Amino acid sequence: MSFSSSFLTESIEIIKNLDCDELEKIVDAIVKIRDDNGRLFIVGSGGGAGHASHAVCDFRKLCNVEAYSPYDNASELTARVNDEGWESTIINWLKISKLNSIDGLFVFSVGGGSEIKNISTNLVNAIRYAAEVGAKIFGIVGKDGGYTKEIGNAVIVIPPMYENRITPHTEGLQAILWHAIVSHPRLQSNPMKWESTQ
Repeated sequence: MSFSSSFLTESIEIIKNLDCDELEKIVDAIVKIRDDNGRLFIVGSGGGAGHASHAVCDFRKLCNVEAYSPYDNASELTARVNDEGWESTIINWLKISKLNSIDGLFVFSVGGGSEIKNISTNLVNAIRYAAEVGAKIFGIVGKDGGYTKEIGNAVIVIPPMYENRITPHTEGLQAILWHAIVSHPRLQSNPMKWESTQ
């Protein structure tokens, strides 16, 4: 079997082991955020930051959810890193945005962050702050789910079934799962271009 076939077969096996109930919980919670005129803040580092930017577009355009990605402003990000340090980049952004109990924080991360191992402390600090103000916390993460799973209200953990390819499978399936969320009939409010063009 070629590598390409193996990789796709692995992806299929992981998808078969996903928790669809947790996916429905995320949809239900985001519907409530929208109905309550709350906001959705989507965060991640590396590939997760790229996912956050794309997902913000989808939630806003397709679902009429007021959504933001803190790392989309390169000037603010680099100023905060330079002046305040990496660890506080998201939390200070959320404080300025007055994150509150009708809002949500959505995390894309391979490991979910770890307070004990001092990994992805920017995400850990943001998650802790979201919990303090009563915002709902969601995530699509890998490995054991980390701090996101420990604290979150609804978190999908991509099963780490193939130890040597945790990152590509997690990041690849994050994109599939957020697209499932924005396509959900309870959330999607506006048609997608190609589906609506005859």
